[in-house]
Amino acid sequence: MDLTVIHAIARHDPGYPPPLAELHDPPSRLFVRGEVDALSRPGVAVVGARSCSAYGAQVARTLARELAAVGVVVVSGLARGVDGEAHRGALEGGGRTVAVLGCGIDRDYPRSHAELARRIVASGAVVSEYPPGVEPAPWRFPARNRIIAGLSLATVVVEARERSGALITADFALELGRDVFAVPGEITSGLSAGTNDLLRQGAAPLTWVRDVLEGLGIEPEPTPRTASVSDAARSLLGLLGDGAAAADELTRASGLSSAEVAAALVELELGGLAAQADGVYRSFSPGRSPGARRPA
Repeated sequence: MDLTVIHAIARHDPGYPPPLAELHDPPSRLFVRGEVDALSRPGVAVVGARSCSAYGAQVARTLARELAAVGVVVVSGLARGVDGEAHRGALEGGGRTVAVLGCGIDRDYPRSHAELARRIVASGAVVSEYPPGVEPAPWRFPARNRIIAGLSLATVVVEARERSGALITADFALELGRDVFAVPGEITSGLSAGTNDLLRQGAAPLTWVRDVLEGLGIEPEPTPRTASVSDAARSLLGLLGDGAAAADELTRASGLSSAEVAAALVELELGGLAAQADGVYRSFSPGRSPGARRPA
């Protein structure tokens, strides 16, 4: 594939994504680098703060990897933080991801994500309503967010401050009547103010990947549930097979750092392989429905 080829799709062309046409002001044209058909496949937006926490980065990356592994296209905005981690996770999951730009289709913004954009184009698509040569401008990004929501059957906000652009994406999704999920966060963290407010307004809490899949009516094909987890997560899962344990106990027993253990536990929870209640983690028994084991 020539990664420099730019496709232009007009609103009434056959290749124009049907979900995007439901916006009250859909783009009259889309410029695309990469696979045009990726825009018409079932997609989920994963968005959030640029200056995200390590926890937010891990959640975004793990969630995107799990979604991509079952064939869902991960849609985001190529920004630093949550967006970039979502794209990377989807690529790690061997699936497709779509990046929507707030500038000309020939610009990779931010420049530090130029290599990431190249990888996205190789198996997914980079999209913009702006033709080549258009510079990024602050007002273009809220407009860009309506395209992210329009291409997606559901939107997940991982972390967001009170006036985050990710909340604009969620508003567009709600206007379209589509599901909005929010990852619960610490009540003392400014990075969780926006997501916790979404939860107060009725957004669905996201605690594991299946929350999104069930909302979309997608049943993943039966596969070994540990196939896509990291080595660190797999080692913790082995330790949890011997019984429940707290994070500090797992740190001592595994030889991993506390940060590695924290990231691996997030990965197991999002993958539906483990759950936490009162500071204690338990694994789900193989062959048993995770829903039957989730803590109240």
